[in-house]
Amino acid sequence: MGLFTSINIAASGMSMERTRQDVISSNIANASTTRTQEGGPYRKKTVVVEPIASEYPVFRSPFTLSTHDNGPGSGVRVKEIVSDTTQGRMVYDPGHPDAILSGPYKGYVEYPNVNIVNEMVDMISASRAYEANASVIQGSKEMFSAALQIGS
Repeated sequence: MGLFTSINIAASGMSMERTRQDVISSNIANASTTRTQEGGPYRKKTVVVEPIASEYPVFRSPFTLSTHDNGPGSGVRVKEIVSDTTQGRMVYDPGHPDAILSGPYKGYVEYPNVNIVNEMVDMISASRAYEANASVIQGSKEMFSAALQIGS
């Protein structure tokens, strides 16, 4: 592993958490949007994350099954941002311009499937994970500085 590997891994985590916060902010901002360009109400978005495989040779413990030992990673990346297709809440409001005109839901308006409480919990989680990655970078910098002090 290189000197800056831990910083690069933490930086990838910070980048992913920033994307997650952006998506959560979009969900909160559109929590009452009943009409989009695609048609219908806004659909909650979710970030799908995948690990970045390590490119370095890894020591494998002879006591750990190979199926349980994936070795150290090289960070994470956003694989995709997907829309949640579950139905939003239905509110009876026949005077609303987006009210359904016919069928069993006549007079109802479908609102986005965004739950503000869940989004705020996710935002706090993303914020704390971002801070944890920033602490890893700070700790790595301090460790490198201490190593330089030992060498001089």
